[in-house]
Amino acid sequence: MLKGTRVGLRARHDDDIPVLRTELYNDVVNAARAEGGPWRPVTANDPQLAFDNPPENLASFSVVELEGGTLIGTANLWGIDTHNRNAHIGVGLLPAARGKGYGTDVVAALCYYGFAVRGLQRLQIETLSDNEGMIRAAERNGFVREGVLRNSAWVLGEFMDEVVFGLLAGEWKGSGVA
Repeated sequence: MLKGTRVGLRARHDDDIPVLRTELYNDVVNAARAEGGPWRPVTANDPQLAFDNPPENLASFSVVELEGGTLIGTANLWGIDTHNRNAHIGVGLLPAARGKGYGTDVVAALCYYGFAVRGLQRLQIETLSDNEGMIRAAERNGFVREGVLRNSAWVLGEFMDEVVFGLLAGEWKGSGVA
């Protein structure tokens, strides 16, 4: 398990799946905002939830509170490009865990995994321009706002802007993650 200050990133367990399905993927508004595509219902064996044979370009974790081990969400490095040594960060917190600062710790742990464990050169975050929690988590971890993709996301009947953040290995300050 990768340990941050308050959260741990670990492999997905079978008993995580019903919680994630109910609290993240069956939430139409949250899923439509997070997935970059239209919401669709997921089944118990959907590859978004269970990774029996994960693709090489994806590292997916369950996020747990260190104190007590309660499941609070998911974290991903996706689009991992081993040639260009870059990847994208994705975080999904359960409703009860939002707004408590966990996102910053999750992003820090993913940075440790991407830079120290995987030897990547660049990590990138794309988020909707009104996602204040993810924007704060990116900025608190040293990510640089690189631009805005105007009207690039179709979300529940309207186009929205996305903000792009990047962090290079040489800019990463590291943190209390192990």
